[in-house]
Amino acid sequence: CKTELFSRLVPMAAAEGLGHVAYGLIVDDLADFRPGHKAAAEAGIRSPLAEAGLGKDDVRALSKSRGLPTWDLPASPCLSSRIPYGTPVSAEALRRIDVAEDALRRLGFREFRVRHLGDTARVEISPAELARVEDVGIRSAVDVNVRAAGYVTVVIDPQGYRRGRLNEALRVLPLTSV
Repeated sequence: CKTELFSRLVPMAAAEGLGHVAYGLIVDDLADFRPGHKAAAEAGIRSPLAEAGLGKDDVRALSKSRGLPTWDLPASPCLSSRIPYGTPVSAEALRRIDVAEDALRRLGFREFRVRHLGDTARVEISPAELARVEDVGIRSAVDVNVRAAGYVTVVIDPQGYRRGRLNEALRVLPLTSV
């Protein structure tokens, strides 16, 4: 999605006489696989927060010191990051994820992801909030609401939400000399 985004933003910026397009990469992101970072580098997009050496805690502290109401919101990456590598991204899949995550927000969950696995939704809720789904009523509401988004099966990940979960499936091969 970043390749598509940047392919549109760069010409728009040039038409407006702007010298750069920037996005919100932070140094913490450099420790994980981020396909969007490659797309940004290829498009000549700047990463001022990372260039300044700022991480999530730094950005939150600066935002709070300036009175921004968003200073403590959970990260909210592109919905396509909920779709496993190699799976086509469709408008329908994005809609289902969006509807399911909106339902979880309405149920009072703060940090979570709905991973799109075809007709199955794997719901990952932050470890700090995971105990809430032990309540039968809450668990049932999660199931009903996520199914209403178009999923046939709803699985609640007992390990909870963790950053970069889909990257766990990527195989890391050691480099060998030729």
